[in-house]
Amino acid sequence: MGLFFLKRFITLVATLVGTSVVVFLVLEILPGNAAQILMGPDASPDAVAAMATKLGLDRPALLRYWDWVGGMLHGDLGLSYAYSTPVGELVLERLALTVPLAVMAMALTTVLALAAGVYAAARHNKAGDVGIMGLTQIGIAIPNFWFAILLIMLFSVHLKWFAAGGFPGWEDGWWPALQALLLPALSLAVVQSAILARITRSAVLEVLREDFVRTARAKGVSRTGTLWGHVLRNAMIPVITIMGLQFAELLAGTIVVESVFYLPGLGRLIFQSISNRDIIVVRNCVMLLAAMVVVVNFVVDLLYAAIDPRVKASDI
Repeated sequence: MGLFFLKRFITLVATLVGTSVVVFLVLEILPGNAAQILMGPDASPDAVAAMATKLGLDRPALLRYWDWVGGMLHGDLGLSYAYSTPVGELVLERLALTVPLAVMAMALTTVLALAAGVYAAARHNKAGDVGIMGLTQIGIAIPNFWFAILLIMLFSVHLKWFAAGGFPGWEDGWWPALQALLLPALSLAVVQSAILARITRSAVLEVLREDFVRTARAKGVSRTGTLWGHVLRNAMIPVITIMGLQFAELLAGTIVVESVFYLPGLGRLIFQSISNRDIIVVRNCVMLLAAMVVVVNFVVDLLYAAIDPRVKASDI
């Protein structure tokens, strides 16, 4: 297990280093001048040059890269050009919304998908299976922003159970905050659960054909006990793979739903920073999202070894 962990950790570090180089270089070659945008289109060249010097934009790219990486390692993400606020404070403030939203959406996705996938597999080629697969096909075809609008029309406009948008903040209590995140989380979970349910069904059907399933049934284990106690665990490798990718996508791709519900999350911060040419915020946010994706995949690899020892043995 130690060698398996070490290999995965080295891969994690190498991926993060490569990602930091790519993120820095891509943002360096983008057109536009942050100093010019901050000073305005009518600013004199001397004023723009002075602002560029103040922001450190006139320094060599290699030095700015090392300063940026060193700052991240020490927890100093720099100062936002547009907001004149430490980037770390901006990011933490937005993560306080984006991470709970992604966790809620992933929890709903997992519950809905596993229940639907196992149910469909247990009733293979029967009415229940056909019905679940039909619903998942519809779920995959529905854009989450369109479903978000439907949820607002039903639960906010017609039934008036939830607010149509906005976020009260965690300081006003956890229940109002969770209520504000419930509809966005549900709109995100619909498409993800439809995809995951189909993967779960396929994986469970494959495991159901194994000899140990017949052995468990011959020993008197109930059908439900066999499905949830034996089959599902052995079918979890492809399911966990998709879950890891989906959770990473939820962390990095909530900008559309955040815009529909007017939520001040990390996605909206990135969008606003791109508009303001606030490169330091964009760079740190993109790197943070990339790091979260890499870490999620690292955790998924460790879960592989915990669920199926054959993965660890084959890697070594």
